[in-house]
Amino acid sequence: MLRPQTKISIPKIILTIILIISAELIYSQNKIIITPNDNLSEVIQKATDGDEYIIMPGTYKVDNLKINKSISLIGENYPIIQGNKKDEVITVSANNVRIKGLVVKGAGISFLKENAAVKIDEAGNCVIENNILKDNFFGIYLAKSFNCVIKNNHIEAYTKTETNSGNGIHLWYSKGITIQNNQIIGHRDGIYFEFVMHSLIKNNYSKNNLRYGLHFMFSDSCSYFDNTFVSNGAGVAVMYTKNITMKGNHFINNWGAASFGVLLKDLTDCLIEQNYFNKNTNGLYLEGCSRITVRRNNFISNGWGIKLMANSMNNYFIDNNFISNSFDVLTNSKNSFNIFEKNYWSKNNGYDLDKDGFADVPYRPVKMFSVLVERQQASMIFLHSLFIELLNVTESIVPSLTPINLIDEKPRMKEIRIEKRAGRYNK
Repeated sequence: MLRPQTKISIPKIILTIILIISAELIYSQNKIIITPNDNLSEVIQKATDGDEYIIMPGTYKVDNLKINKSISLIGENYPIIQGNKKDEVITVSANNVRIKGLVVKGAGISFLKENAAVKIDEAGNCVIENNILKDNFFGIYLAKSFNCVIKNNHIEAYTKTETNSGNGIHLWYSKGITIQNNQIIGHRDGIYFEFVMHSLIKNNYSKNNLRYGLHFMFSDSCSYFDNTFVSNGAGVAVMYTKNITMKGNHFINNWGAASFGVLLKDLTDCLIEQNYFNKNTNGLYLEGCSRITVRRNNFISNGWGIKLMANSMNNYFIDNNFISNSFDVLTNSKNSFNIFEKNYWSKNNGYDLDKDGFADVPYRPVKMFSVLVERQQASMIFLHSLFIELLNVTESIVPSLTPINLIDEKPRMKEIRIEKRAGRYNK
């Protein structure tokens, strides 16, 4: 008996093929060449999802170029997108937008709006890469956006006052953002975060910004690796945040009455590791911080290596190098609820009779003179006098002004070899 043949549903097969072809057509890129003779804004208004616009060299004047489709803008030899110096230059409100290889200029200064060279507004999976953003109020601004990448951009401003300057890279209420290999120069804050989650900031170079090279608040669970912050007005500020990792960063030459390598305020459960604090007024400042682990960092030639306020407790400082700082540690409390252990102190003249690598006598890093300077800065003129050295020795034996329990019980006798992680711009 013959078995009945299996029936093939021709219509279903045809329908499946049609759906596949339709999907390919929708998401395939339609390459469109744009020349300076074209009106860029009018061309972009006709865009469909998946279009790729190749912008040829030249200058293109726009009045807030709005991108609301999933398209790519790719510059050839860095064409100039010139804003009107009153509004934003490019505003993105669609997912999966890519902007690459452009010079973007002319985002207008405003005291009511955050005009940016490129603004991503409530969009995801966008890529902003290899652009030059110059002479803008804000450089790149992300609001309520997710899973975006900002990389290999040069962002530079020339304003002289904070009120006339926005931030280089500004994130608000965003998550899953990668910021990598950017140069930010001359803005108010180089990188600014507020209400940002689960983001990676790596290999960026932030220099000569008017206020902070990096400034973030209420931005939990982010990682900062191998960035360099040089000669910024007040250094770096980190506030009201938890669960962050700062590793392999360089904080250099942040000098001024209120300048810091890093200022930490009201932080919990964070790791500060393998960073390089060099020639800052204050290397690391902690206020209202708890459960911060500070390990394997270099504090070299700072005014104050660490300033530890009385309301910072349960913090752990281990395996750090303190070398040639004017003052290694300062606190405004007579008691300490923090642990210092196994650090190297270049000013420690201890001895190691049992040759185990640790001094046989505990070391007190807070000197009496540092307390006096904090109370009366004019006394700094006596920094290297013999009288001050005698005061410090007397204080170390019978503490009166310095905290009796802020002690490194096992100070190291030799400098710790710490890998000097080098980001793209770290020289």
